[in-house]
Amino acid sequence: MTDYQPVQWDIDQTHPQFHDDLTEGLSGLEDPEIGLSFIELGLIRNITLEDQKACVLMVLTTPFCPYGPEMIENARAMVEKILEVPTTVELSTEYWTPAMMDPDLQDSDWGLFP
Repeated sequence: MTDYQPVQWDIDQTHPQFHDDLTEGLSGLEDPEIGLSFIELGLIRNITLEDQKACVLMVLTTPFCPYGPEMIENARAMVEKILEVPTTVELSTEYWTPAMMDPDLQDSDWGLFP
């Protein structure tokens, strides 16, 4: 699994001062079934900030994740808290793959894949 591409959020270009706070805050949110953070799993695909509104583009590890609604709301609330602007979450049409994960975890025995 060497095709890892780190996510480049639009907000990193337009408002780079928020990068560390967003990364830290979203690292504190975990997928309840897997036990890894949203950042480790690569679930946050993009964050934009325009006209005093933020939008998070997110992917879930499975299309019908039973914790999906809770995870989406947790991401929305965290970004809204950090940026202090109304925030929405859109689900990405791409499917999650292990290549989206932190490269240090891709070859580990963390349990999702043999």
